[in-house]
Order: sequence, then C-alpha cells, then structure tokens
Amino acid sequence: MSNRNTMFVEDAEVISHKAYAGGQYVLRVKSPEIARRAEPGSFVHVSCSPALPMRRPLSIMLTQDEYVDFLYKVVGEGTRLLAQRTPGETISMIGPIGVPFSPESTRPRTLLIGGGVGIPPMVFLAQRLAGLARAGEFKPFAILGSEVPFPFDSQPSKIIVPNMPDGVIASMPLLDDWGIASRLASLQGYAGCYEGYVTDLARLWLQGLTEQQRSEVEIFSCGPHPMLEAVASLAREFQLPCQVSLEEFMACAVGGCAGCVVKVKTDTGTEMKRVCVDGPVFEASQVF
Repeated sequence: MSNRNTMFVEDAEVISHKAYAGGQYVLRVKSPEIARRAEPGSFVHVSCSPALPMRRPLSIMLTQDEYVDFLYKVVGEGTRLLAQRTPGETISMIGPIGVPFSPESTRPRTLLIGGGVGIPPMVFLAQRLAGLARAGEFKPFAILGSEVPFPFDSQPSKIIVPNMPDGVIASMPLLDDWGIASRLASLQGYAGCYEGYVTDLARLWLQGLTEQQRSEVEIFSCGPHPMLEAVASLAREFQLPCQVSLEEFMACAVGGCAGCVVKVKTDTGTEMKRVCVDGPVFEASQVF
C-alpha cells in the first residue's frame, strides 16, 4: 500500500461478489484506508484484471468498518473481467478520489435522485445523513430509478411520504432500516414503483411542499447524462440548489491526462475542469 496525499493505492481483498439481474454486481472489498477516508460522491480507480492495464472508475456505495461496497453494471471489457473476480482475490484500487457532496445544514430537506449505476453515491450520502436525520438535523428523501430490476428486493416502505401517488410504496430496504424515506421509479411496471421518470416523481413531491418547506430543499443527483440534465432543469424550475455527480470515461483518474474534462461556468467565464479531481461533484447550474 502506498499513499498519494489523500489517495491510497491499496490491494483490497474481495470479501463477497454478488450477481443481480441486468448484469449488475455488488462487490464488497476489505480496504481499510479507503473505507476510512471515503466521502459520499468520491470514487476509486479499479484494476479490473491483471490482463487489462487500464483501470475503471467505480462509485462508492457504502462503507462499514474496513469494508467498501460497490454497485456496478457490466458494460464493457473492463467490467466483464471485474465480474469474474472471486472472494479471496485482491484488487488494486486507487482512492478515494474526487470532490464529494457537501450538504448545507440550512437546507435540511435533502432530495437524493439516483438512476441506474448512479444509485451508489445516493446510498452513500444517505448513509452519512442517517445519523443527522435521527438527530432531526436533516430530512432526506431518496428517489431511485432503474430500467432493469433493482439490485435489491424492494419492500413496501414503513415511512410515510406525503404527496406520493396511490400505490407508490416500493422502497430500498436498507434506507428504510436507516430511517430514510425512499421511493422507486421505473418504466418497467415493477410492483409498487412509480410508473415514470425519477424527475416526474420528484416534481410531484416538490409541488406538494409548502413554500417554506421548498426553501429548505437541496437536490443531489447521480445518473445518466440525460437524467442529470432533467434534474438540473427541475432545480431551475423550483429555483433550488443542486449538486450533481458526473459520469465520464477516465484514463488516469488522478488529474494527469485531462481526458475527462467538461465545460464549467465560473464567475470569470467558462473553464475546462477535470471530472476526476475537480469533480465528480459540481453545481448543476455550472455544467448544465
């Protein structure tokens, strides 16, 4: 193991590796240094296989003691090879990398919107907010969407959420256990899920709030580019602050190659920023 300032190069032991429908996997590794330093929104750069030189970025879904969990989907050669890794093997990881989410205590109604493999950062943020929610400092609500079966067994939520359409009761059990309200959305007709886009369900929730309640809302989101554009539009519609985590292809992931740059609006004009180290979290109004 070696240290690169706040990043660690760590040989992580595979503890479990579970397959789910739709080519999805949940990978748990023992990675003490990364687990201790990770923040919601940060990611790691993973060596998928000794046979593949280029690493792949994976968002962190949650941490527990020395362990780190990832949810990913097989979309290419790298993740195909990663899916073959088995418990007991070691995987080289660089991390944690990137600028994390930063919730404002003045806006305690945190609306978390995650889609597909953009769900993990929302789960990690919910994990960090759970203790603050129990203390009454934050009131998180998560809306998660997927067009393939969710990588968990959804259940009717035990937490009442006002302004939900009749029958929209499906939730992520882990979030329910943490005391954080969640609802699921999909166009695939899954039981208990909202039939539509995550942003449509979010709009219904926001419209049902009082003006005072809406002034306490801040949006956090990660997911496919079109979804993030829609989330940014929703934030503009209700004049709400919004932080988004961008998904980009990366080569080095440590700021050296500038292969993941995006245009970002600043006070001095448009600048090119690296998603890996200047992000992946940006203010939505700066990138959309």
